[in-house]
Order: sequence, then structure tokens, then C-alpha cells
Amino acid sequence: MTTSSRSLAARERAALADLLDALGPDAPTCCEGWTTAHLAAHLVTRDRRPDAGPGYALEKMPVGGALHAHATRLEDRLRASTPYPELVARVRSGPPRWLPTGWPGLGDVVNGVEFAVHHEDARRAQPGWEPRALPLADADTLWGAAQLFARTAAPRHPGGLVLQRSDVPGPGRRIRAGSSPTTVEGEPLEVLLWTSGRTDVARVAVRGGAPAE
Repeated sequence: MTTSSRSLAARERAALADLLDALGPDAPTCCEGWTTAHLAAHLVTRDRRPDAGPGYALEKMPVGGALHAHATRLEDRLRASTPYPELVARVRSGPPRWLPTGWPGLGDVVNGVEFAVHHEDARRAQPGWEPRALPLADADTLWGAAQLFARTAAPRHPGGLVLQRSDVPGPGRRIRAGSSPTTVEGEPLEVLLWTSGRTDVARVAVRGGAPAE
């Protein structure tokens, strides 16, 4: 199978595993408080422990506190009990096929965006990083995800929120209507990072109304 014929999820997983191998367990990431060892343990737990899934999905919901705490405990135990090279090997190999995250097709949908974002979490915490050029099909996938993620950011922009691609012509996507919208413009991966909370490392242009206090 050629590189170009592999799914976004497979390519991002392989590239992230290579980077985790190269960086070692103690390198910083863009996830507050996490080293590369924390990130690897998170990815393996997400791949292989379905009982952690609700904690990730509902993390920001009022009912999600206990569920997220359970997922965090699983990650901490795994990180403490598993040598880092083995964690990275499990990241690379992915989930077993009998789990939904390992099913062909479904796993690609679930994992493509996750691994693209976490790949950047590891890349952009290192000195000298630069944005990556992505194939148009990958950019289209990430653009769709950015619009979904933006709905969690929309309440902070009562004047409205619009996303605008900078890599292809076309109208912006209105996420929230308002009289003084904030417009966030950039390539799809950059906008996705912004909408997922990586505002410090997302290379976007932000114009217009200020977020709510």
C-alpha cells in the first residue's frame, strides 16, 4: 500500500509514533501538563479501553467529571506500569480489530482528526516547528471537523463566529449568527487547532468582535 493510498488516520498515527519515538518520554507537548509519555498513554487508553470513552466524550459536560477522572486514572496507571517504548509501539499498532476503534472505515473516521491534532500537539511544542502542507482531501476532512469543534467555541463569541478557509476560495462558514462576528481565517488544520483550544499555536488571522468575558 502506498503512502498516498493510506487513510489520514493511518498516516497521522504512523507519523506521530515516529515523532514520539524520536522525542522520548519527557518532551513537552501543547497539552497543558502533559509530556510525550502522557500523550502516548492517553492514545493507548483511548484505543484499547472502551470504558474510558465516555470520559473523553463528556469531559466538558457537567456530568463528565467522574467519567473523565476514571479515564485519567487509567492513563496514569498505564503510564506508570508500561515502558515508554512499549507505549509507543502500541500507539503505532493501534487498537485490536475487535474494538470499534479498530474497525476499518469507522476507525478511520474516529481517529483521523484525533491523530492529526495530537501530532501537532507534539510537533508544535518543539523548537523550530513549521506548519505542514497537507493534501487537499485531508484538508477537506479537517475543515469539516473544524466546523464541528467550533460549536463549542461559539458561546464565547456572542457577536457571532465565522470560519474562513485561506487555502481555497469560497464563502466563510457561519457558526453563530451575530451583529459583530469574529472571523477566524486560516488553512483547515490551523482553524481546527484554534477551534479545539490550541489558540497559542494555531496560525490563523482573527478579526472582528471580542469574545465574551
